[in-house]
Amino acid sequence: MLYDAFNGDADGICALLQLRLAEPADSVLVTGVKRDIGLLERVPARAGDQVTALDIAVERNREALDRLLAAGAKVRWFDHHNSGALPTHANFEPHIDLAADICTSLIVDRLLDGAQRPWAVVAAFGDNMADSARRAAEPLGLDAAELGQLRELGERINYNAYGETVADLHFPPDTLYRRLHDYREPFAFIREAPEYRTLKQGYAEDMARAFDVVPFTVKHGAAVYMLPDAAWARRVSGAFANELAQAHPQRAHALISLGHHGDYVVSVRSPLDTRQGADVLCRQFESGGGRAAAAGINRLPEAELERFIQAFYAAFT
Repeated sequence: MLYDAFNGDADGICALLQLRLAEPADSVLVTGVKRDIGLLERVPARAGDQVTALDIAVERNREALDRLLAAGAKVRWFDHHNSGALPTHANFEPHIDLAADICTSLIVDRLLDGAQRPWAVVAAFGDNMADSARRAAEPLGLDAAELGQLRELGERINYNAYGETVADLHFPPDTLYRRLHDYREPFAFIREAPEYRTLKQGYAEDMARAFDVVPFTVKHGAAVYMLPDAAWARRVSGAFANELAQAHPQRAHALISLGHHGDYVVSVRSPLDTRQGADVLCRQFESGGGRAAAAGINRLPEAELERFIQAFYAAFT
């Protein structure tokens, strides 16, 4: 049995697309919303099975990883998040790069020698790595309009992943992955897929609402936004954070919204000029994690809100 466990955002989806277009195989798909990263606990692999993990942190899945390796499964891992200590095991094959300007899809692209490069470009744009996306796209000879189309696609795939539950999303990530795979290359999906029109319209409507939100507090070098308890706000939180980061590259941003469980959900973007510090900040709080440029906290209790805001401004002002 073959299992593919992947983050439901643009990077995770496009990383798997590259692999399965280059290495066709039927697999059991294990995924979820952007913040659903403890995916390996849902994988019942045993001796003789193979597991591929993409764009989820080893550290957050270590107990399940150890269980799978002990059961005799082979595990191949692609990621760019803080991994913690890696296991040393004959059945474990890590492809991990923590550089601030690389995403999981670019790691897969490197392994495949650019065989599915357009999807790596889509992913890098979706992961708010525009400079890396443009560098990766140089050998493709795309014009400005084509590059802009790949950027829009990446941003809209990424937008679809944000939500507290799959019910918040326009499409479950595994469904969106299958539809993208059906078209095989991004420009066909852009031209023909009704799913793309849905994502494009939803993105425009949700972003228009987001830009009506007034910052909660702003200090030199950092700003905090409080979003309402609404499905559109949960969907747009990552895309809005990326838009703010691009509009104010010297400023850090924290977007805070109230989740169904009564705790806050936090998205943090460090300044694009530095791409440092978001993960260090969020890891100070339980359920916090991510990477240096973009991180988050899945459940921040109300009693911790003021401490987070103070820590955020201490880190970035």
